[in-house]
Amino acid sequence: MTTTTAFHNGHVLTDHGFESDVCVLVEDGHIVAVLPGKAPKGATVVDLAGGYLVPGFIDTQVNGGGDLLFNDEPTVEGLRTIARAHRKFGTTGMMPTLISDDTDVMARAIAATREAISQGVPGILGIHLEGPYLNAARKGVHDPSKFHTPSQDELDLVASLGNGRTMLTLAPERFSTDTLRELAARRVIVCAGHTAATYEQLRDGFAAGIRGVTHLFNAMTPMNSREPGAVGAALENPDAWCGLIVDGYHVHDAALRVAIAARPTGTMMLVTDAMPPVGGEREDFELYGVTMTCRDGQCTTADGTLAGSALDMAGAVRNTVQRLGLPLAEACRMASTYPAEFLGLGGELGRIAPGFRADLVLLDHDLHVQGSWINGQP
Repeated sequence: MTTTTAFHNGHVLTDHGFESDVCVLVEDGHIVAVLPGKAPKGATVVDLAGGYLVPGFIDTQVNGGGDLLFNDEPTVEGLRTIARAHRKFGTTGMMPTLISDDTDVMARAIAATREAISQGVPGILGIHLEGPYLNAARKGVHDPSKFHTPSQDELDLVASLGNGRTMLTLAPERFSTDTLRELAARRVIVCAGHTAATYEQLRDGFAAGIRGVTHLFNAMTPMNSREPGAVGAALENPDAWCGLIVDGYHVHDAALRVAIAARPTGTMMLVTDAMPPVGGEREDFELYGVTMTCRDGQCTTADGTLAGSALDMAGAVRNTVQRLGLPLAEACRMASTYPAEFLGLGGELGRIAPGFRADLVLLDHDLHVQGSWINGQP
């Protein structure tokens, strides 16, 4: 017998914006209807208590959480721990991110992700390989000794996941357009990041299949009046997707507001670049054997280099509303609808509409998470 769950008495983010006096019906992990009025008789009722019911957040850049770094524990249990840590902040789907590492670690991370998806570990959508095919001139906190040009065997490894999405951040100036086209043809979602690419090089990369840029502004050539750089190429291209870290540290609020205003609606995504302290108990962690410290939401090395973030997706949504002045509906879509579309999952995730998976988040009026559901399960 099918059980119907009814979410009511709140403000529901639909394709028309926030709607009150509607009821969201869920059966077998999917939304079956969004109806006016109260819950039907016989349904299991979830009282939203006047809060905001929004699509579950999807984070395409999660390095760690729950005091665990994916590089240190590229296993199914490691992924389970990281995903569990982020769920309390509304992240119902994520791309666990491997920071530049050796090929054997990459192979273990891909195998663990494949097995986690096979086992149905909640929230794991695929893997994001951030490197090691980057440019040392824009290395950020990555270890440049890991950087190299991949062999054909490595490219085969990168494209080998099979049952989820694969995202690869690379420096396009280190690749031929033929290789970029090959990766795109093999359904790898290629993004530019940690790159010294010129405007022309990234423009050519977009033409060869690069889908977007990883953490816009950070670790890439800036936009200047006579040299638009990677930032200029990304902002100009209406089809490019841009990830934004809205934490008050990575990018100035004014730069974010200008970038969002310059881009077509629906192409800017919130990401966290989260490190182990998110959902954990410790403020310090190690990366490449070096201690990183998180204070007041900022993660840095001893010399002040940013080392990911202590941001969670609910915090990113709050900052987008409170710091950047965007409407809550748009901030939530930047955290759910748009990343789902970027990953090619826009037909099943990221919206509250019939036929979509019941991945949901309940926010209170201060935009803190009061509950989350994956496939209709709390």
